[in-house]
Amino acid sequence: MPVKYSRRHLLWIVPVAVLAIGSVELGARMLAPPPSDLDLSLSKRTDKGLYVATLAADQSPIPVGTLHSWTVTISTPDGQPAQIASITIDGGMPQHGHGLPTKPEVTTDLGKGAHLIEGMKFNMPGWWTLTVSIEGPSGDDTATFNLVL
Repeated sequence: MPVKYSRRHLLWIVPVAVLAIGSVELGARMLAPPPSDLDLSLSKRTDKGLYVATLAADQSPIPVGTLHSWTVTISTPDGQPAQIASITIDGGMPQHGHGLPTKPEVTTDLGKGAHLIEGMKFNMPGWWTLTVSIEGPSGDDTATFNLVL
């Protein structure tokens, strides 16, 4: 004998089914390995080509679960140290859909285009992105870096 569902049953069965399917898809995406063709270079031209940004972690391998520092060096396309008004750092895990667990900040101008970033933390291994946003006399620009921890 076929099972009969009332409209009331369907009002909760359909949303539960949609949530279950979405959860399975999200879980599969979160557990998937990062793309094999990621550019893992830590030095690159910014998106508009106004600057060259270079990142360097203060520890190797890059730690997971502890605060650490980085250095970002900003130069002009011809290799000269760039005079910068401000630099901000943001990032996250593209496959997980969340950002960094901290708000890293540029705290010190180290000279010759180098700047200290403090408060960096990655709370789990996996594919992370770091975006460096630059405001300077040549204009505003960004560079996004991929990391696999």
